[in-house]
Amino acid sequence: MSTPDAAALRRRLAVLQAAGRLPSVVAATLRDGRLDALASVGDLGGAVAADRQYRIGSITKTLTAVLVLALRDEGRLELDDPIGRHVPGTGYAVRRVGDLLAHASGIQSEPAGPWWERSPGVDLPTLLARNDGTGAVAGPGEFYHYSNLAYALLGEAVARLHGASWWDVVSARLLEPLGMGRTTWGPVAPHAQGLAVEHFTGRLVEEPHADTGVMAPAGQLWSTVADLATWGSVLAGRHPEVVSPVTLAEMARGRLDPAYGLGLRRMPLPDGRVLVGHTGSMPGFGAALFVDPGSGDGVAVLGDATTGLVGDEVAAAILAPGPEPDPLDRWVPTTLLPPEVEGLPGLWFWGQRAVELRWSERASRSGTAGRLQLRTLQTGRLTDEFEVHDGRLVGVSGYHRGETLHVRADHLECATFLYTRAPAS
Repeated sequence: MSTPDAAALRRRLAVLQAAGRLPSVVAATLRDGRLDALASVGDLGGAVAADRQYRIGSITKTLTAVLVLALRDEGRLELDDPIGRHVPGTGYAVRRVGDLLAHASGIQSEPAGPWWERSPGVDLPTLLARNDGTGAVAGPGEFYHYSNLAYALLGEAVARLHGASWWDVVSARLLEPLGMGRTTWGPVAPHAQGLAVEHFTGRLVEEPHADTGVMAPAGQLWSTVADLATWGSVLAGRHPEVVSPVTLAEMARGRLDPAYGLGLRRMPLPDGRVLVGHTGSMPGFGAALFVDPGSGDGVAVLGDATTGLVGDEVAAAILAPGPEPDPLDRWVPTTLLPPEVEGLPGLWFWGQRAVELRWSERASRSGTAGRLQLRTLQTGRLTDEFEVHDGRLVGVSGYHRGETLHVRADHLECATFLYTRAPAS
């Protein structure tokens, strides 16, 4: 597997940015375990791509998993240990450490209470009281069921066995020895603001940066692509002083689900290779880090939108061999809807067929231009596009090219096609 150079990386990143409507996205590739190329697309607010922090979400779990396996290698716990041996008082006391790592324990995916990713974090006694074991969805080993709660319990086991907070252990055992000084608990400038993109209008909405408290081992951390490249070199086996090759190979083996090992996702590429790493998401952010343990090649990608960066597809989009994508105009957020478009973006019906009208703006060398896009909801296919010309909405692509979209009191009309807010009876 070969990694793209900086120019090719930016072209591939531009495709992800435009398709995902990402305000900004940054990426770094690794070659033989070392940072190779950097690229960015979108507005970085004047920051350097390698040094701009984004929230990495569940990539945090890979650090927690490495610490748990290190304790096992030191003889301080076993993967068959019940978690209650190390975290007394949990309602899931009999569930095993190894099953928690592999999302095979059967405990619920999210902690009871408010949505933890968007709410102020709670302390351990509150978490244990709210999650008494009655939320289990399956018995141990019945089926793969991703659990953020499991990693909160694993992080607490790490803290108790070290006699320090989970964050202090992460800092002392991993970040400081590796020189990952831009990986932090909370945001440290320069950092991105987490954003959501309004689906129909393309406007931006700021997302909260919640401190997740005791849930931190599941997804709290902030980092940069440069620091993630360093962590990728760990997952590629280039730092045996941090985690041994034997333990890494154990982590990378598929378990109850062949796509997940012990804290690591497994990502097949079209060429037959299997990458390891993790995806991550938090309100306002998406992330992905995947490496080839054999060659040490890999990629880290960070974006500042709640949706749009599909982490499971990033590695193949950037690393898989194939023809270079055609250059695309960069998507840009909407700052002001044209008056001719106000009130139109949203859900419509052509007879019984559900369609959406979505406003989208693109930036090119010639400037920024916006279009009203018509998509069929059943397939997601873009069928028509309209631009504002002399106060009219005129079709510029698709079946309606050249036709005018007329705005009536209770419907839209284009060449006898009627679009209504409710299905036609």
